[in-house]
Amino acid sequence: MQMTLKGDYFNGRFHQSSNAQEKILKRSPADLTQVLWEAGVYYDHIEPVIESAQKGFATWRKTSFEERITYLKKYQEAVRARKDEISMALALEVGKPLWEAKTEAAALDSKVTVTITDSLERIKRETIKEVMPKIDGHTVYKPLGPCFVIGPFNFPCHLANGQILAALLAGNSVIFKPSEKTIYSAQLMMECFHAAGFPEGVINFINGTGHTAGKLTGDQRIRGVFFTGSKGVGQRIVENTYKDLSKLVALELGGKNSTIIHHDTNISHALPELLRACFLTSGQRCTSTSMILVHKKIEQEFISQFKAVTERIRVGHPTSQPDPFMGPLIDEHAEKLYFDFCNFGKQEGAEEIVSPRKLDVGFQGYYVSPSIHYAKKPNLEGKFIQEEIFGPNCFFVPYEDIEEAIHIANCTQYGLAASVYTRSADIYNLCLRDIDAGLINLNRSTVGATARLPFGGVKNSGNHHPAAVSMIDHCVSTVASLETLDDTSSKLSEVVGLKD
Repeated sequence: MQMTLKGDYFNGRFHQSSNAQEKILKRSPADLTQVLWEAGVYYDHIEPVIESAQKGFATWRKTSFEERITYLKKYQEAVRARKDEISMALALEVGKPLWEAKTEAAALDSKVTVTITDSLERIKRETIKEVMPKIDGHTVYKPLGPCFVIGPFNFPCHLANGQILAALLAGNSVIFKPSEKTIYSAQLMMECFHAAGFPEGVINFINGTGHTAGKLTGDQRIRGVFFTGSKGVGQRIVENTYKDLSKLVALELGGKNSTIIHHDTNISHALPELLRACFLTSGQRCTSTSMILVHKKIEQEFISQFKAVTERIRVGHPTSQPDPFMGPLIDEHAEKLYFDFCNFGKQEGAEEIVSPRKLDVGFQGYYVSPSIHYAKKPNLEGKFIQEEIFGPNCFFVPYEDIEEAIHIANCTQYGLAASVYTRSADIYNLCLRDIDAGLINLNRSTVGATARLPFGGVKNSGNHHPAAVSMIDHCVSTVASLETLDDTSSKLSEVVGLKD
């Protein structure tokens, strides 16, 4: 696949030149001999990109919902027509198996429908008749202004797409900066926005580094910042924006997610669910299950069966046949962190049930085996428990009663996703009440959320601005309006405290 980068997109077209301030060379994590592209970073584009977004907002905010929907549907047609191209780009840039990349590409299409049918209802004008005598009350939702979307590498199209669509439908202009690891996939999505014919400046695209993001997040003309990624970067965004009270910042951060396997679990159902939860996308999902709390009554049986199916996982090149379950990790840094964290587990007393290994799959890439640890008495303050690994690892912890399991699940600094496998409604409702997480599932894995529900976490997993269907809530400001057509009802004689 030939990947040709076109540069940054503003004022309705792509811009690049020979005077790049920095360059980024991208090799496929699935085959390091394959150079995918070299990107130029243009810091002198930051100012014209912001000006373009300002100009676009001035136009776009005046359009009707019907007009905006028309443009979004044209974009939907464009991504539908290029879904195979987008899928291949995702497979080669991210390293996710092609079958999984196709799922992400298809989600771009379906997300348009969900945004129009489910999200739009949340920001339509509301009226309360006679909220006061002879006065109607209205709630009106206004767009924020130019918004800055910073995308992640693991779902470079899908996650940014949801934020961009919500912002556009609400009437905002958008600047999109993708991860520097997945520029081409994001560019394809941007080409689809261009094909839809949006007015100049409504949608903008800039490649770059942390310096680029810092300049844009700190600029007072940017009225909304939407970020998906690590806790560390999220904290830096907060540090860069907290003095600007006019700016809305919505963060979707990491997770150290728990699954509870109660003694009444249907093991044959839980095994494939948990396998996907732990190891899909090579564990590089913020919702991946990391800690598995298993009841002592079924501990040995469940771990033995899970170990057996884990060892059946096929790891390979994303486009190879038969289909692999897992591809490579995203880069050398991710690979090093994976092995480092597994070592932390050993140092903190966890037993290796399946050891992590560097794999030879016939291509030079960042291929590793999934790994499993067991911690009978885990160090709840240790790095292995507290930090997000973002790799294909999980560890088992036995428990006696459900309160103990909930306590361990809540001990981490994160609070994104959890799941519980049980046939008891009482056990589930207890978990639903007491586990600190934004997503809590019953007999369903922690990965693979629906766009028709809110998506976000608590504690260090986010800042209470969930995405998915509720993303649009953070793309508007709320205005209250009292209205009366009776302009004869107020009389000066009724004002108390006036001198004769």
